[in-house]
Amino acid sequence: MQIAETISAARAACRSLRASGSELGLVPTMGALHQGHLSLVRAAQESCGAVAASLFVNPRQFGPNEDFSRYPRTFEQDCALLRSAGVSLLFAPPVEEMYPTGADTIVEVERLSNRLDGASRPGHFRGVATVVAKLFHILAPHRAYFGQKDGVQVAVLRKMVRDLNFDLELVVCPTVRDPDGLAVSSRNRYLSEPQRSQALVLSRALRAAEERVAAGERAAPALLACARRVLAEAPEVRLDYLALVDPDTLEDVTELRRPAMLAVAAFVGGTRLIDNVLLPP
Repeated sequence: MQIAETISAARAACRSLRASGSELGLVPTMGALHQGHLSLVRAAQESCGAVAASLFVNPRQFGPNEDFSRYPRTFEQDCALLRSAGVSLLFAPPVEEMYPTGADTIVEVERLSNRLDGASRPGHFRGVATVVAKLFHILAPHRAYFGQKDGVQVAVLRKMVRDLNFDLELVVCPTVRDPDGLAVSSRNRYLSEPQRSQALVLSRALRAAEERVAAGERAAPALLACARRVLAEAPEVRLDYLALVDPDTLEDVTELRRPAMLAVAAFVGGTRLIDNVLLPP
């Protein structure tokens, strides 16, 4: 696996991979890799001849009181995982390479960026869209792979790809869960054992709503009330939002007439976790 720390080296490596006739898949990450990231690598390998990953803890998507300074950084372990997974290129630039002095340009997806996680974390998706647009521009992948766990981010990036005419396919892969149901996340390592047990209420609430849909319920108020009853079983968990939305526009839906996303964000101790499920009409 080649490791590139500069934009010029990453571009040269990607040109070489594409010149060999391989379609290039990209898995963007902030490191602290887990099985969710590795599932994206496997998905990329199934349809692309070469896979690149990026590892960049992007300061511009963290708010002033968020966890940028303590976000887990496990570079050597991450390299070993990506190497054993068969990744061809790791792009791991320092902050000054991605944001040199005087870099003022931003990418902002209006409206979508202010909903759900964007409402709770002002400026977050501006940082996400800017860094992902730069990665797409630098590495020029044929396909880029993201997890459904970050469903709100997926909606923002899907809109960015359409609006800015990026010549790539954005592939969304299923959420990976631990055996107990908790969606895997780099931030799960912040949780104490009791907090991890409390966090399971998120997936239980989503699963309860899924069961109501399977039983024939289609009204959003009833589905949201069902999920809220389950969330109330863990009063230590502080709800940020619970919403049933269109997965593309992130607008609230009142009835399941087409596929919708039931999304939740909550604080378990000081750790903010997100999860969602796609519900059929």
